[in-house]
Amino acid sequence: MRLFASPSSGRSPLSSWGEVAVVLLASSTCAAGIELDPDNPESVKAAASKVAYGMMKYYKGNETGQTPGLFPDPYFWWEAGAAFGAMLDYYYYTGDPTYNEVTMEALLAQVGPNNDYMPPNQTKTEGNDDQGFWALAAMTAAEQKFPNPPDNQPQWLALAQAVFNSQALRWDTTTCAGGLKWQIFAFNNGYNYKNSISNGCFFNMGARLAVYTGNQTYADWAERTWDWVNAVGLMSPRYQVFDGTDDNKNCSELNHIQWTYNAGVYLLGAANMYAYRVESLLNATAVFFHPTSPNVMYEVACEPQGNCNLDQASFKAYLSRWMAATTKLAPFTTDFIMTKLRASAIAAAKQCTGGADGTTCGIRWTTNGVWDGSSGVGQQMSALEVIQSNLISSVAAPVTNSTGGISVGNPSAGTGAVSPIGLPTNPIMLRDQVGAGFLTAFALLLV
Repeated sequence: MRLFASPSSGRSPLSSWGEVAVVLLASSTCAAGIELDPDNPESVKAAASKVAYGMMKYYKGNETGQTPGLFPDPYFWWEAGAAFGAMLDYYYYTGDPTYNEVTMEALLAQVGPNNDYMPPNQTKTEGNDDQGFWALAAMTAAEQKFPNPPDNQPQWLALAQAVFNSQALRWDTTTCAGGLKWQIFAFNNGYNYKNSISNGCFFNMGARLAVYTGNQTYADWAERTWDWVNAVGLMSPRYQVFDGTDDNKNCSELNHIQWTYNAGVYLLGAANMYAYRVESLLNATAVFFHPTSPNVMYEVACEPQGNCNLDQASFKAYLSRWMAATTKLAPFTTDFIMTKLRASAIAAAKQCTGGADGTTCGIRWTTNGVWDGSSGVGQQMSALEVIQSNLISSVAAPVTNSTGGISVGNPSAGTGAVSPIGLPTNPIMLRDQVGAGFLTAFALLLV
């Protein structure tokens, strides 16, 4: 099993940003960054390899005495699931199997005794969004035909189904006429918060399971979630996605902050379900592209103030990931999306000049090649996803059960011995919801 060297410095990923930025910026102004020609696949693969290695240096779970699947403190469990989702993408885009063994080990090590990503080491603090990020990684593994686990281990599709079913049982109609709470357990802070990312992961997962399995009930749940998010105002009439709402106030007040990952998670779900809504969602992402650095992505809610926290440093990874994936499902978006991902990738690679290796990436991509002094898993993951997304045109579209999918599912997973209301049973009726025919029809309407 491959062991990765530890980071070259003991810096906390964000704690040093303000303290040593002046020194670091001064020392990096002459650095060249990671070389990237987004029009040359080999150049993109080489750049992605450097950034992936930079991220995996933080991982200790494959070392003796450590816990597989976990990044060390201060990184939270959910971000580990997101990081291994990035490594699935790395193999999908580059074909480099270097990290496949450790990725599979990590994704299987954290499934928990019921194979639903509720491991005992996390359960008491786990939120619906945390569980959702691991499930979305499993869903990605199924769609990308990542090698299947051994037969005696849970399979990718079944893992995604287990999480989806467990979350469907948590749909809460006692307040706000529905929605998932942020937290799973009442003793955790945030239990009264119904947020966009928890419901967005559920929507994204339901839409993708509907397409993969051909099962109508997943589509029904995705539609129900979309309608609820719009009804309470978490998605505006202009398709802006706001962070969340307090169910103690019956969701009558909104937290209007906008994050890249919220926009991305609904974008890809919509690309699976409703082609006609994708264009509006894409238009609403304009807030995340810098006004004076054309087409370069930034985290508008924290980058300008320099106060992005550990989690937020990774959020651009998910918008990059899901924008690229959207082009496969809604091809009419390709020019719009790739213009932004191309410019963002160039800017991201250019500022990866930090650290002892001279290729460490920071948060800010709008600095014209100057490293901002921050480092960590989130910074590496964000740069990795935006860089490797420039290979999207050269890889196959996500598979389904009917187009070459190889992952074995279990529609009852995550429900225990009980078959809950809404357990998927019926074949999906494509009609106006999903599929190439609908995308083609929409494209024709645009002409």
